[in-house]
Amino acid sequence: MSHEARTEIYAQNLAALIRYETVSINDVDQADKYHGFHDLLRRTFPHIFAAVELEDFDGSLLLRWPGSDPSAQPVCFMNHMDVVEAAGDWSHPPFGGDIADGRVWGRGTLDTKGGLWGMLQAADDLAAAGFTPARDIYFESACTEETDGRGCDRISRTLQERGVRFAWCLDEGGMILQEPVSGAKGLFAMVGVGEKTVVTLRFIAKSHGGHASTPGKDTSLVRLGRFMAEVEASQVFKVEFSPVIARMLQVMAPTVSGPLGFVFAHPQGFAPILRSVMPKMSGAAKALMQTTIAFTMASGSDGYNVLPAQAWVVGNMRCSHHQPADESIAAISAIAAKHDLEVEVLEHDIDSPLSSFEGAAFKLIERAVNEVFPGVITSPYIMTGCSDSRFMARICDDCMRFSPFTITHEQMDSIHGIDESVDLSCLVPAVDFYRFLMTNA
Repeated sequence: MSHEARTEIYAQNLAALIRYETVSINDVDQADKYHGFHDLLRRTFPHIFAAVELEDFDGSLLLRWPGSDPSAQPVCFMNHMDVVEAAGDWSHPPFGGDIADGRVWGRGTLDTKGGLWGMLQAADDLAAAGFTPARDIYFESACTEETDGRGCDRISRTLQERGVRFAWCLDEGGMILQEPVSGAKGLFAMVGVGEKTVVTLRFIAKSHGGHASTPGKDTSLVRLGRFMAEVEASQVFKVEFSPVIARMLQVMAPTVSGPLGFVFAHPQGFAPILRSVMPKMSGAAKALMQTTIAFTMASGSDGYNVLPAQAWVVGNMRCSHHQPADESIAAISAIAAKHDLEVEVLEHDIDSPLSSFEGAAFKLIERAVNEVFPGVITSPYIMTGCSDSRFMARICDDCMRFSPFTITHEQMDSIHGIDESVDLSCLVPAVDFYRFLMTNA
């Protein structure tokens, strides 16, 4: 089949998945909706669904494609089926699946129905050709990744009870970007080998309250404001670069001109400079070097003229591996105490250990990138967001995070934003990338 014919078929298949709305909502049972989506997957990828064993975990899916060698350690491909809401003024309807201007448009094209389509399309093409994998291949797709993650959490615990352990897992993560770090000229496949731990905190200020006509000093909201201002202005968390980030800089160094290229090539020797410079380069670079906190919610009184007896703000914290959750909580709590604030831990997610960027899984992905995307450089990094693969760390030492799509920084910003889309030119290479992994696993 020609490249053009494949692109046309693939675009229609991905568009069909986009048109089926799968927005997940916290604490709402939507199993029926996801069962309908399963039916669509069966119709779209009939050959692989005929070849696998399927288990349904309240809407989340686990498929096992039996391999020819039952003694070989299995591998797992992951991409979630749920998406976030799609508010705002879109150029194309977010659930229209429009194919226009060289792209497929809609919520989930990148996060991550695109990846779900790509891995199942590759498997379906192989199954149609009579291919049998050398080892068991699992496909996991949860319907709760964008909410509380309980789907993959349950699946990983079930597999753990069965004694299943994966040689490697591949989930969503980095993509192929031009200049992912300022100054690094070229296209880089950014492969996440770990992710930061999410901790959500509530900072509570209490006072006597009262009437707004006679305000006192250091009221609840004022103390919260001063606290947030100090956190933003201060260096609360440790700045450090891990061996992963050091390797990332070394990989990028040949593409960086001037003295910075030499510094990138010798990160350990220039550690003090990098600790100072990188956090100032961009928010993304800063997030790679330290724990971050973003204040996302707030509450005061219910009346315009009422001083609140209690007010609070919520901070969403992403903890670095060199300053894990307990240490990061202690650091921010020390600042809160200066402003007479109480600290409540609302959420403490599962920790995600770092996987190896020198192991077989990373090297296989690098081979696939070299085969399918000539000229693209593969680099490890640490995800600042979170993925379902954090749960698979229970049963897998090598959890990789990468989606095989070449995107612009504008498209990156469209994830969870407006006008999410994927280029048609990305579709055939994405399938070929997954096919390479499946045939060489």
